[in-house]
Amino acid sequence: MGPMPKSAIAAGQDSYARKGQPWRYQVQADFFDAPEELRARAARLFGATANDIALVPAASYGLATAARNLAPDAKSEILVLAEQFPSNVYVWRDLAAEQGAHVRTVSRSDNQSWTEAMLAAISPATSIVACPQVHWADGGALDLAAISDAARRQGAALVLDLTQSLGVMPFDLAAIQPDFAVAASYKWLLGPYAMGFLYVAPHHQSGEPLEQNWIVRDRAEDFARLVDYADAHAPGARRFDMGERSNFQLVPAASASLSAMLDWGTDALAATLGQANRQLADRLAPLGLRGTTPNRAPHYLSLSLPDGAPADLTARLAAQDIYVSQRGDRMRITPHVYNDEADFQRFASVLETLL
Repeated sequence: MGPMPKSAIAAGQDSYARKGQPWRYQVQADFFDAPEELRARAARLFGATANDIALVPAASYGLATAARNLAPDAKSEILVLAEQFPSNVYVWRDLAAEQGAHVRTVSRSDNQSWTEAMLAAISPATSIVACPQVHWADGGALDLAAISDAARRQGAALVLDLTQSLGVMPFDLAAIQPDFAVAASYKWLLGPYAMGFLYVAPHHQSGEPLEQNWIVRDRAEDFARLVDYADAHAPGARRFDMGERSNFQLVPAASASLSAMLDWGTDALAATLGQANRQLADRLAPLGLRGTTPNRAPHYLSLSLPDGAPADLTARLAAQDIYVSQRGDRMRITPHVYNDEADFQRFASVLETLL
């Protein structure tokens, strides 16, 4: 859970205050222009156009949209990674059951990267590859361009969960060409909860949305004529927008967060966080915390805990206002630009007393 920048907090607080006087909302500015501004900012992070982006409440919503518009052949394989985030697994289990397909879980050996494991698993039986750019548990990065190329050669669709990487790790849309790619706002994008962004490839943009949403229909701006029901949708991926996508409380905060991310720049963030994590890994190595993940993403640090580490280590750290996560026998340490050298030094010092 990433903390929002002060600018986003201020925008959110102002938006809640405005709801106390809802008669001041303006149809064009609040219902349409504000979400379009957010859509355009999200598109820049994907390297896409605004027409390619849908506003969604969660990664699960975007993945469900992808599943609604894909039809794997019976007996084909939908590939997912071992210990992949649940939202990017359950939806494929349901789709496989509906279509008579099979979900195949791809594991890696200790000295194998996730890219190597996935490339070895893609075959003529593959119908969908559903994976992240960075594994949420161990921080292993995937070469999505190579995986996309292998999937396309087999006629398989590529569906991505970029929640752990968008904005802090380069994403080459032209090289990767996913069918769908989604990112939740509340983690690395430092935005509010219940807001996310779905990239939809142009050849899927005439597909079936999850909802029959009034505001994504043609001429929805004319509130006086809403009962002149329209079959046509707004252009591009907008048909896949969530209901109440104008979300007057969340859209301003999310837009401010993305503005900060874009100002910092993906390349600069990747370089800054990568250097911080390399230095932190070196500092923690003498305590027995080791980085053993091949091709670790620069912004992501997930270290194996030494034998004898307290089972409640994360709780002991939290008691001293140091917050990390534990995934199995690994400690997931994910600093962002709000952390500084004093934070790293204190973290290492406290860890030394606990291990």
